[in-house]
Amino acid sequence: MPKKSNKKKPIKRNPVNKKSVSASKSNYTAKDIEVLEGLEPVRKRPGMYIGGTDTAALHHLVSEVLDNSMDEVVAGYADKVEIKLINSNTIEISDNGRGIPVDKHPKFKIPAAEVIMTTLHSGGKFSEGSYSASKSNYTAKDIEVLEGLEPVRKRPGMYIGGTDTAALHHLVSEVLDNSMDEVVAGYADKVEIKLINSNTIEISDNGRGIPVDKHPKFKIPAAEVIMTTLHSGGKFSEGSYKTSGGLHGVGVSVVNALSINLTLEIARDKKFYIQTYSQGSPKSKLKAVSKNSIKKGTKISFTPDPDIFSDSTDFDSSIVYNMAKAKAYLIPNVEINWSCPKALVGKDIPISDKLHYSNGIRDYLDTITQKNDSVIEESFYINEKLNGDESIEAIINWYEFFEPIANSYCNTILTPQGGTHENGYKQGMFKAFKDYSKIKYEKKSNQINQEDLFGSSASILSIFIENPEFQGQTKEKLSSVEPGKNIELKVRQLFEAWLAKRRQTAEILFNYAYNRSQIRLQNKSNQNIEKQIKRKRLMLPGKLADCSRDGNKGTELFLVEGDSAGGSAKQARNRVTQAILPLRGKILNVISATKDKINANQEIIDLIQALGCKRGDKYSSKELRYEKVIIMTDADVDGAHISTLIMSFFYSEYPKLIEDGHLYLAVPPLYKLSKGPKVFYATDDKDKDKLIKNEFKNSQNVDISRFKGLGI
Repeated sequence: MPKKSNKKKPIKRNPVNKKSVSASKSNYTAKDIEVLEGLEPVRKRPGMYIGGTDTAALHHLVSEVLDNSMDEVVAGYADKVEIKLINSNTIEISDNGRGIPVDKHPKFKIPAAEVIMTTLHSGGKFSEGSYSASKSNYTAKDIEVLEGLEPVRKRPGMYIGGTDTAALHHLVSEVLDNSMDEVVAGYADKVEIKLINSNTIEISDNGRGIPVDKHPKFKIPAAEVIMTTLHSGGKFSEGSYKTSGGLHGVGVSVVNALSINLTLEIARDKKFYIQTYSQGSPKSKLKAVSKNSIKKGTKISFTPDPDIFSDSTDFDSSIVYNMAKAKAYLIPNVEINWSCPKALVGKDIPISDKLHYSNGIRDYLDTITQKNDSVIEESFYINEKLNGDESIEAIINWYEFFEPIANSYCNTILTPQGGTHENGYKQGMFKAFKDYSKIKYEKKSNQINQEDLFGSSASILSIFIENPEFQGQTKEKLSSVEPGKNIELKVRQLFEAWLAKRRQTAEILFNYAYNRSQIRLQNKSNQNIEKQIKRKRLMLPGKLADCSRDGNKGTELFLVEGDSAGGSAKQARNRVTQAILPLRGKILNVISATKDKINANQEIIDLIQALGCKRGDKYSSKELRYEKVIIMTDADVDGAHISTLIMSFFYSEYPKLIEDGHLYLAVPPLYKLSKGPKVFYATDDKDKDKLIKNEFKNSQNVDISRFKGLGI
């Protein structure tokens, strides 16, 4: 088996040409800072609010309206809801609840209904007022509007995905991404990351520095506008950046809102400025100082707020260091300096390090595959322009008995759930591989699917595009459609040409993929035989934590989102009767997918195997391995989206299972009530009031915690 070649040619990825960026260093001022108001952010970045612009996002609009009607039902004010599809693109939803208030809002002096319909973060669900009020008492006074950075502190999950360790470190990535945007745009070449102590971090760059002159509309320094206003920044239009990652305009203001202390330092035009904040509010004015700790650029140091991150505000040096290392691999021109106190360093994490990789993602691939021999000697590497300033850089190689790695990035933002760029890359390669192999291998080629080609590969994909559309503010998945198509066409052409020039390599790769296909088909044949045999644990997906009871009477299967939720659920479950199956992110939308695509999707396969029964007309409730199948997702926008996709799967593939009453949707509690050893959970305000009265005897000292969701 050939070894990996150590021969490398230095990669030069030039930063975006400064001439292509409208704002020069000296011209980046407050006038370049745009603030999206009203519903502008939604139309500008729909992906942040409904996950994209695809079919699933389209139907999410329906769920938003329907959920409002269902809130009236849950609160006891309605018992009927009507849904009428008027035509192919118009729907009508009504309920017999209280009706949205129509009297004038005390602050905005327009009907409350108009406030709700035209203002983000408005409604009657933030406080306890409207849903504990009687029908006749639901008025404009009950409609609350969260302003400034209030929505972030009220619903942090909507902006950083929660309040756990991953969300805590997302604050770091938001600040670091801003510095990397300066690097990509050609205005900086050095970034410093310094872990001051366990819960304070400092990030700086030698870029232009945030503008400090007064904003023409808000009459305060532009830096303060950026730090205290959602949907503000210089990245919405083409004025300041072309291929930026921070396109929602909420990143650094969210960090500010969720920090107990934040210090902003700016150095530009040989002048120095400093300003301090706490929980999103300025503690001081932006003031000029005689000297600063940086000569040029922006520095932000912050400490997360323990009121928000109640479990822990401690940073993990391993997570932060590897985050910085990945950025350095993606941009060979940047130098990232890392430092950390000795007491905080993790395994294999240095106290200080200069991160600079002249061979970019080639070095990255070598690092993550260093103990494995590749199937072919030369990796497939591309570094090409797409359209204008848009580009793609990617590398892939294949290995035996190797857990696949597919790290993808958009504008240096890690996209762990992939997206259209990753799909386009794989589709382009697979189509080129099939086109090439069909000429020589004909029928054998037809047995190979995409999983056979990529199953034991390691790849790194990095693209830079204008106006990327991500799903949610955490940007874990790219949903931009057009770049995916462009990538597929470009990669298909390049990979087919690469194979044609390397016939021996192409033959090795074909035999590798073909052998994997034969193993897969043999396993499938064995599984078909085993399906005739009564329940076997060997048939179950590896990540299923099964229950121990034989037969399905009294058993429950909980479908949860992600390994983290799966771990929590496993700890809390009754092992005798309750099984847990974690699903990775948003499962395939089966309504619009082909049968082949459904059958090839691993999450769907795992779910079908766990259920243990056939689909469609062949379904039999006697074969169902559990009495109840319970969908248990977070009570937020992403959770609602995931539960909708799972319900769509059952509606399409197991309609009789639903009719037989086996499918349930868990209702997460809205409140936690505790006093001493007594702890109760309430699903709504009525339930809360009932518990206070009956269980706590109307005590005034009950500790009440409100969970996320229901009101976003």
